[in-house]
Amino acid sequence: MNLIHSGLTNICARRVLVRLMQAAALTLVVVLATQALAAGPREIQSRVAPVYPEMAKRMKIAGAVKVEATVDPEGKVLHAKAVSGNQMLTTAAEEAVRHWKFEPATSQSTVEVQVNFALGG
Repeated sequence: MNLIHSGLTNICARRVLVRLMQAAALTLVVVLATQALAAGPREIQSRVAPVYPEMAKRMKIAGAVKVEATVDPEGKVLHAKAVSGNQMLTTAAEEAVRHWKFEPATSQSTVEVQVNFALGG
């Protein structure tokens, strides 16, 4: 009888521990998401225009490239990666965004920006 009782107690204790761990993990996710939303989008302080790739010009390729940029607390772009757009334009867009400057913030953040390529008249 004691063995059965202690076995049930261990099972109950494990269930309680699992529930507590789940609640702690959920709380952490909510706190981190709230902080990210509270920070809001970071304003761009200065932009560098992309260099239009010569081949893309000749082929009359235009359009928008979306770039995801990791920005440090001082506003410097640490990493830029195109997430959509014409492959002929993505490298130029990434290179331009790497030279952009964003407003300072309390922590590192990731922002998505759009770089437009338009052929002149």
